[in-house]
Amino acid sequence: MDDFDNSPTAFRRLLQNRKNELVSANKTGETAEQVVELDQTRVGRLSRMDAMQAQAMSRETGRRRRKYIVKIDAALKRLDVGEYGECFECGEDINPLRLRADPTATLCISCAEAKE
Repeated sequence: MDDFDNSPTAFRRLLQNRKNELVSANKTGETAEQVVELDQTRVGRLSRMDAMQAQAMSRETGRRRRKYIVKIDAALKRLDVGEYGECFECGEDINPLRLRADPTATLCISCAEAKE
């Protein structure tokens, strides 16, 4: 088994590492989200359509990254105030294995299943 210790420090490190990865990926993806050039002499119609599709996918990926960064920031704030790992619905502790899979989880598995 691995040596993850389920401590607040370990979860803070996990959250911060994921945030750093997402911020770095966002910087890389910003170029792909830029407006597609409409110069027909440089790019054929199909190539331009491919570029526009790739741009749309990059924008959606960037939007999802930014949304997850907000969730990470909220989890870090919960860590700061000692509420990290508590289910928003029932107040019980969220299983550490669930938190390791998704450190931004706000519901225990029972409450998450009940919501579905």
